[in-house]
This record gives sequence, C-alpha cells and structure tokens, in this order.
Amino acid sequence: MKITILQEKLKEGIQTVEKICPKSLSLPILNNILLKAEKNFITLEATDLELGIQWSILTKVEEEGILIFPSKILSNFINFLPGKNINIFDKNQILFIECENYKTKIKCFNYEDFPVFPKITENENITINVKDFCEGLSQIVNFSIVSNIKPELSGVYFSFKKDYVVMAATDTFRLGEKRMFLKTPFSLTRDYNFILPSKTSKELINILGDKEGILKIYFNPNQVLFEYSNEDIIQPKIKIISRLIDGEFPNYQEIIPKKYKTQIIAPKNEFLNQIKIASIFSGKTNEVKLKILPKENKIEFFSQDPEVGENQSFLVAKIKGEAVDIAFNYKFLLEGIINVKSQDIVLELNGEDQAGVIKPTNDSNYLYLVMPIKIS
Repeated sequence: MKITILQEKLKEGIQTVEKICPKSLSLPILNNILLKAEKNFITLEATDLELGIQWSILTKVEEEGILIFPSKILSNFINFLPGKNINIFDKNQILFIECENYKTKIKCFNYEDFPVFPKITENENITINVKDFCEGLSQIVNFSIVSNIKPELSGVYFSFKKDYVVMAATDTFRLGEKRMFLKTPFSLTRDYNFILPSKTSKELINILGDKEGILKIYFNPNQVLFEYSNEDIIQPKIKIISRLIDGEFPNYQEIIPKKYKTQIIAPKNEFLNQIKIASIFSGKTNEVKLKILPKENKIEFFSQDPEVGENQSFLVAKIKGEAVDIAFNYKFLLEGIINVKSQDIVLELNGEDQAGVIKPTNDSNYLYLVMPIKIS
C-alpha cells in the first residue's frame, strides 16, 4: 500500500468510524480500523459486530493494499500532525507515516482476522434528504430505553410507506412520534417496518446530522444499510449498516387520545422556564404539579421538597375545556417540549390520570405523549 492524503481528511475519516470501536478484551481485533486502498479511493471500516461504519474518499493511491491498525493510537497521533499531506505505506505489517518533520511506524495486524463488512442483498431501497431525516429522528430518538426484558423498546420503530415515513420511540412512560411526508413518493412494492437499535439511531444523527445531500436506505430482513453521498465526488461517502431488533413494537396508536377535555396553548420558552424553576423544588420524585384554570386562562405550577422548600408560580395561556389538576415528571415534560419546533406548544389533557399530548401549533406531524404521576 502507498497513498497520499490530507491530514484533515484522514482525521475526519478516523473520527467517523472509530466511535463504534469497542474496548473489547475478548475480541481485541474489534479495537482496530481497517484501511483499504483500491483504485483511487481509500476506505476505513470499523465494527462492533452489531453496527458497522464505512467511510470512503477519493485520494492519491500509488499502490493498492489492505491492513488494520489500532484505532486509538493512530487517531491520537493524526490529531497532532500539521494540516499537510500525509504519505502512508506499509511493509511487513508495519504502517509507515510521513508528514513534514514526522516519521512514524505503527504495528499493524492481519486483516484476514477482521470481520467482513456485510453486504445487503435486498435490491429495494429508498432515497431521502439526509438533513430532514436526521432532524426528524433527533426529535424522538431519546425516548427509548435499554431493556433486556422488552428489547423492542430499546430502539426506534420505522415504518416506510409509499409517501411518508413514521418514526416512533417509547419507554412506556412517554412516547414520541414523527411523520415525514414526501414531495416525491417512494417506489416501494410494499411497506417496510423495522426496529433500529437506539445506538445506531444516535450514530446516524452524530455522523450525518450536519450533512447535506442524499441518504439511501437499503432494506433487508435482518439488517438495514444507510448510504450517504452527495454530488461532489471529492466528499466522503459513508455507509452505516446495522442489525435490526427482533420483536414487535407496541401498537401505540391505540393509546393516543383522539379527543381531549382540556387544551392549553402556551409560549414554549416561558413554559419551559416555569418547569425548570419548579424542578429545583421537585425533590427525589421529580414531581411538578399543574393546576389548569380555564376561566382565568392560567396555569399554576407547584413543586415541593421538604428538605429544600417549595415553589409556586403561574403562566398566562389560552385554555379551553375543563379545569384539571395533574402532575408530571418534570424531566419527561422538558424532553418532550424541547423537541417541539414552534414558538407555542399545545398541551391536551383528559383528566388527572390520563396521558397528556404535547405537539406544535404549526405541525401535525409530531406528537409527544407523556404519562402523569398520581397526585400525592
């Protein structure tokens, strides 16, 4: 192998794929990154056996080759090199790196021991705007929970229809749903539904959230492949492949209220501020009580901690329907409201013991359902 690449590009590639390199004692081979030089491209690969990331970019390749190297050592070293061209070649499983005044040798390993990057055999796929996809996913990804008893709750549910995508996540105490309608319908022969592990969902956002371009999604019964690219050939191409969670996602549509007894429309930032102040006095239970007063168009907030003190405040809002006293875990309220993308929020209630629904005033494609705390 003999290649030349800019320091900043190699740094970008390593930082992209090394995030999933596990600190494995039982399988130390997974602590490495695979480097492949082929034609005029180099490719970096990493995997933890459940999730794999591949990063490719156009560069100068004088001699083709393949090797694996310790991710942490090379990553730390590359970070300190000047932003110049780096010359890389190997000999007898030794990686030689030259950049201006630096000449370094790093011991490599037999690439044949490294897991092969899986190939998706399913032909059917869809194309979607990567920025829109990641923004929608970021609104619900944190609502899942790691669970060995109910593994289906450890991921994000996706349903790909002909002209829209549904994403949902829940931990049984709250649930978020995002619908994305398409300008151009997918050319799918059927619907595709699967549960993607939360780790993969978060890595998609971390790696692709600031990108512009197209995301291609390839479907397979047990795996899914996300392929990012844009029209600029000198920009890297990224592939993220993940196993899917085996299980049946809850039929959550049945628990989403179709009507409400009380509806509140309030300024998002002011509502958030009220909750944050009340949280200081919420104690170990994280309980914040809301008293909804339609005749006064007012919400009263109350929280109390015997060891600290108590807080009472109010917020003027537009309210219609019945008066109600209800309590929530303030953390769940905050996380739902923060993901609402409008200046005002809508809160719909059906009594003190029924789930509340939070949604934007200008977007019917996002909702957040949160269970109340039994008032003490």
